[in-house]
Amino acid sequence: MEFSSEKSALQIARAAYQPKLPKALRGALKAVEGEPTQSVADQEEIQKLFPNTYGMPYIKFEPVKGENQTATLNVGVILSGGQAPGGHNVISGLFDGLKKLNPANKLYGFILGPGGLVEHNYMELTADIIDEYRNTGGFDIIGSGRTKLEKKEQFDKGLEILQALDIKALVIIGGDDSNTNACVLAEYYKAIGAGVQVIGCPKTIDGDLKNSEIETSFGFDTATKVYSEVIGNIMRDCNSAKKYWHFIKLMGRSASHVTLECALQTHPNITLIGEEVEAKNQTLDDIVTYIAEAVTDRANLGMNYGVVLVPEGLIEFIPAIKKLIAELNDMLAANQADFELVADDKKISYILKHLSEENAAIFRSLPESVSRQLALERDPHGNVQVSLIETEQLLAEMVGKKLAEWKRDGIYTGKFATQHHFFGYEGRCAAPSNFDADYCYSLGYNASMLIAAGKTGYMSSIKNTSKPVDEWIAGGIPITMMMNMEKRNGEMKPVIRKALVELKGVPYKFFVRKRTEWARNTSFVYPGPIQYFGPTEVCDRPTITLQLEHQKDA
Repeated sequence: MEFSSEKSALQIARAAYQPKLPKALRGALKAVEGEPTQSVADQEEIQKLFPNTYGMPYIKFEPVKGENQTATLNVGVILSGGQAPGGHNVISGLFDGLKKLNPANKLYGFILGPGGLVEHNYMELTADIIDEYRNTGGFDIIGSGRTKLEKKEQFDKGLEILQALDIKALVIIGGDDSNTNACVLAEYYKAIGAGVQVIGCPKTIDGDLKNSEIETSFGFDTATKVYSEVIGNIMRDCNSAKKYWHFIKLMGRSASHVTLECALQTHPNITLIGEEVEAKNQTLDDIVTYIAEAVTDRANLGMNYGVVLVPEGLIEFIPAIKKLIAELNDMLAANQADFELVADDKKISYILKHLSEENAAIFRSLPESVSRQLALERDPHGNVQVSLIETEQLLAEMVGKKLAEWKRDGIYTGKFATQHHFFGYEGRCAAPSNFDADYCYSLGYNASMLIAAGKTGYMSSIKNTSKPVDEWIAGGIPITMMMNMEKRNGEMKPVIRKALVELKGVPYKFFVRKRTEWARNTSFVYPGPIQYFGPTEVCDRPTITLQLEHQKDA
């Protein structure tokens, strides 16, 4: 891998930032074991699949006198899955923690994700390299990849290079799928007595890797602040020209956490929450009608403009379409070989013949562009690639049609013109906010302490993150605790359960209290760019979601 010698003024200033560590990680520490754990669901099945790593206790680090030191220890690190701001600081914290334990310790990075482990593609990460990447965005220090670690041959091939480099522990930095891989790998290496520990770190801008012990995934803070800045810019433009409705789709995969946080930061007129759509059993027409009514209400007040936020995964939360997608996934998994032989122009006919009557009717009702995306675009697991569906344009088009009908009927008298946006990759590699810079560094440093404590199958956990860094609590959570059984590519597999927006949670309830006011009025907030230098209340505030989650009620 290579790094650029060209640096902006901000990069140079930012390189001098020293991330803060919780008190518990600043000196010698001891690992205090808590209660044994069990998986969030399907306990019997998960225990059978993970007999060596199931039921382990929570770990909390507490300061003690003296020093923590280890014999010489080599560690490997992998960046897995999509990028998220702060990954470089996880590696920096891991490196600094290992060197504090023993200056002779070495850190090896596997290139381009888990594939680097299987293909024996690696590099030693020295102080010179690490220093070039502190407090920077992206995963370019060693690159990332989406190779799934799930086969014995992969585990054995990876073990060859781990043994050749005398690596005793592997840190996998990733989201729910990547940490599921980490859990499977930890179990296998422990079962065969390989002598290799595996530790996970919670990464994803989507915000769906969290629970009682993992309060937020890293990158969520930065990405939502970057998106909110750009949403604020569009709101300024919207409020200046006063002639467009802006439909903005936001990355976040299935969950609507990113969309909810951006709504809390910017106060758009309309925000759709996928989890609410499912809970209310809404149809696509219900959603279109809801938007059209809000547009009509503002038009009656003389405002033919506004902003709509749409979560990336909205379409799969609409119950009827969710059922269609589930049957599509199962049908295509069962008939994959046949389906691949069908010409592209015949694929939709093939699908219609193999679907139930109910789902075939829904499939036919969708615009042709959407049905083609459902038919032709599959992810590596064989599932529909929902993220490719241009939901923001679909909704704008359908709202336009409904308003045209209402205009003929005399219900609507305004003007409706639209602009469409999708914010995704813009936020994944941003330079981390102060929160993410500190949080990620702490996660990495903490991972080195879990390794020193001899743990495997654990995820690095930093808690109490709505408070100042001094008060953060460091420890570890067994990855098996987060697992349940889900259908993947036609088979039941153990996976980390995604955390969706909690409709009984304080952030959602706060949003519900405000949304009628935001819909009717122009209550836009313009957050501006992430601040690294300046007043604490500007630079060091965590997400509104995190602040609200630590309140007792809304």
